[in-house]
Amino acid sequence: MLKYILKRILMVIPVLLGVSVIIFLITRVLAPDPAPVVLGEHATQEAMAAWRVEHGLADPIWLQFVNFIGNAVQGDLGTSYYTHQPVTREIAARFPATAELAICAIIVAALIGIALGVIAAVRKNKAADHASMLVALVGVSMPIFWSGILLIILFAGILHVLPSNGRVAPMLEPSGGTRFFIIDTLMSGDMEAFRDVLRHLILPTLALSLYSMAIITRMTRSSMLDTLNEDYIRTARAKGLKQRVVNIRHALRNAMLPVSTVIGLQFGSLLGGALLTETVFSWPGIGKFAVDSVLKSDFPVVQGVVLLVAVIFVFMNLAVDIIYAFLDPKIKYGNKEEG
Repeated sequence: MLKYILKRILMVIPVLLGVSVIIFLITRVLAPDPAPVVLGEHATQEAMAAWRVEHGLADPIWLQFVNFIGNAVQGDLGTSYYTHQPVTREIAARFPATAELAICAIIVAALIGIALGVIAAVRKNKAADHASMLVALVGVSMPIFWSGILLIILFAGILHVLPSNGRVAPMLEPSGGTRFFIIDTLMSGDMEAFRDVLRHLILPTLALSLYSMAIITRMTRSSMLDTLNEDYIRTARAKGLKQRVVNIRHALRNAMLPVSTVIGLQFGSLLGGALLTETVFSWPGIGKFAVDSVLKSDFPVVQGVVLLVAVIFVFMNLAVDIIYAFLDPKIKYGNKEEG
């Protein structure tokens, strides 16, 4: 086990290095010169040249990359061209918003997805099964930005029951604390702000959770169907146990291993992939921050956000693999055992 964990950790290094090379080449080689965008079209050539020297863009590409990697290893992702603040500080200020949204989305996706998957499996080829699979198909097929727009039109534009943007009403925004507004409002005892935070969370959470919910539904159904055909399930039924007990206590519990893996991977995707959702709902997280930075050619921010997303996704995969190994002792690791 220890050998496998060390091997997986070492594999993280080339992955992150590869991501760093790709994002660096995109922002420094393939992208247009940021100087005219940042300084404006009326800036003189001398001013733009001085700006490039100030931000290290006049150095050779290889030297820029070496400096970028060296600084990133030390936790320095550069300085924003616009705010003149360290990128790490800018990301840290916005990451709680993305994390809060992703956590709520994965909870909703897991609860609904597992429930639909179980119903589909125990009602195989019946109306409930077809309905669950239809919901899953819609969740997989519908783009996040489109489902988000539809939700805004229905609940904010037509019914006027939910807000369409932001995390909380400006007058109710909690100050200080963890920057996780659910936690901060509960800790302060401000129930009005807490309810407002929940109202702002509903629409982006639904939009972001649809795809993950569909994936979890399909995996739960498939895993449950395999488990329901096992001999010990037939034995449990032969003993006269109630069908609900057999389905939940025996079948679902053993079917949850691959499902838990999918949930872990989907959570990593949600943390890094909330870009479209945050843009549609004007959610002040790292996704919207990255989009705004791309439009403004604020390349240090873009590099920092992409690198953070890569780190999150890679380590979520690593964590899922390690947890999977502990949950399923039948899995063997190591080169000798794999052969």
